[in-house]
Amino acid sequence: MIKFVSNSTKDTEKFANSFAKQLCGGKVVLLYGDLGAGKTTFSKSLIKALGFAGVVTSPTFTLVNVYDGDYVINHFDMYRVENEDELVEIGFEEMLADKNSISIVEWPEKVEAILPKDAIKIYIKNLGETTREFCLEEDYENFEL
Repeated sequence: MIKFVSNSTKDTEKFANSFAKQLCGGKVVLLYGDLGAGKTTFSKSLIKALGFAGVVTSPTFTLVNVYDGDYVINHFDMYRVENEDELVEIGFEEMLADKNSISIVEWPEKVEAILPKDAIKIYIKNLGETTREFCLEEDYENFEL
């Protein structure tokens, strides 16, 4: 397990930049954490690090926002999802399976049953007003901050 403590938004951006270098098409990143833990802040930084230059917004009410960067980036927020049937309409499983895209899923615990088993899990813990701990479930041999 890899742990990183961020003491600021700048630290989170630095971590997202390093993490983005580890990703390739077809990867799915799952972000776990309580409300206000920093999932969306990390997502925004990661989407920018993956080459999207525009404004990144939270998909809380739309379920998904799609961005064009170095890859197609699918940013999902499952917070308001009532059941998995809602996701069929937006092509959720197909989007996750696309080898030319990278998907980021906030609140994945709401749809665990339909997520890929090889997804990268990141647990974010709020340690204080500006301090967050990021724990990556997987070890990356060449991960550098």
